[in-house]
Amino acid sequence: MPLPSRRICDFHMHSLISDGELLPAEIVRRTYVLGHRAVAITDHTDPSNMQHVISSLVRASEFISKYYSDFQLIPGVELTHVPPKSIPSLAREAKRYGAKIVVVHGESPVEPVQEGTDGAACSCSDVDLIAHPGYISREAVERARENGIFLELTSRGGHCLGNGHVARLARRIGAHLVVDSDAHDIGDLLTPKIAMGVAHSSGLTKAEAERVVYDNPSLVMKRLNL
Repeated sequence: MPLPSRRICDFHMHSLISDGELLPAEIVRRTYVLGHRAVAITDHTDPSNMQHVISSLVRASEFISKYYSDFQLIPGVELTHVPPKSIPSLAREAKRYGAKIVVVHGESPVEPVQEGTDGAACSCSDVDLIAHPGYISREAVERARENGIFLELTSRGGHCLGNGHVARLARRIGAHLVVDSDAHDIGDLLTPKIAMGVAHSSGLTKAEAERVVYDNPSLVMKRLNL
């Protein structure tokens, strides 16, 4: 099967190490064929499972690197429903354990995430991406821009209700956006066409959508030193 000429990245996915349905190796194969050049598996963590999740994903990443020369599996975490004040220490701990990317589960409009999570995450230099940040405040977006933290436009049902708000504020303030799947199973995986659709339906122009889908992932990779 020929690969798409322009390949994408997805920095927010889940494997069966947390609540996903697929092994990391299957995620890699399926996303590779769909047109990805890199994916981050960011399984749900808090202090109870962080070390185990990261060590498992680091091993998976090392395994994949032996067999794919044109694809990267990035080990990471999604800090999920943790108290906002704990985010800086947990993000540092995740990096110390070997996570290459730290995602924070943002204030989705469909989950009871504690108020203040978006702001705390956007103020933390060890956080790289805020997942589905919902109706994030202007002040939090300004802090994300200052700290080089990326904001997610998501294809995930329910979570995607905040995409338009996130895109408008990011455009106005100059914060960087990416499109991610928050994939848990096969049906959630993105193609380049679907990723473009997510960006465009969030209110971005075609040129802005192309920049978010195809160019901004390179900025993420640069931030992660990959």
